[in-house]
Amino acid sequence: MDAIETTVAMTPEAAEAAIRAALADNGFGVLTEIDVQATFKAKLGLDRPFLKILGACNPGFANRALELDPSVALLLPCNVVVEAVEGGTKVSAVDPTALMNDPAFDALAAEVSAKLSAAVASLG
Repeated sequence: MDAIETTVAMTPEAAEAAIRAALADNGFGVLTEIDVQATFKAKLGLDRPFLKILGACNPGFANRALELDPSVALLLPCNVVVEAVEGGTKVSAVDPTALMNDPAFDALAAEVSAKLSAAVASLG
């Protein structure tokens, strides 16, 4: 899957705090949070490494996308994943340019991709 990603030499908790701040600096708020590690432990009794899925949204971009096509709501919010990996933490975000097949979305998807890329790149 096409993603915007980086691996950083920091704890998952530190990387999560850093990406939340970087997202805010780029106009995104975190609307949802799924703690996969805690959920799988509680529901399945499984031990998994740190894995969180943050649902990030820039209201201006979301509104513009919805005006073009209301079915884009199926892709909202943008998922940003913080995952413990060997030697650090991987932070990845969905690349909107890879998801959109409609030329009407090209410019907007590029703008959103640039902002998400800036947020992820600021970590490392």
